[in-house]
Amino acid sequence: MQTTVQQLPQELRQRCEVWTRVMGYHRPVAAFNPGKQAEHRERQHFIEAAAQCQRA
Repeated sequence: MQTTVQQLPQELRQRCEVWTRVMGYHRPVAAFNPGKQAEHRERQHFIEAAAQCQRA
């Protein structure tokens, strides 16, 4: 099986805007000050396991 990779020409590409939740509301990361942007880059992302209900 062959896979073909299509790539957009450079002039058609556009930046992806990243938003994150801060203090209960959402903001674009581009609007952060340089210190907050650096803090965002250092964050560790994780996937939380589903909670298990235990009956007594």
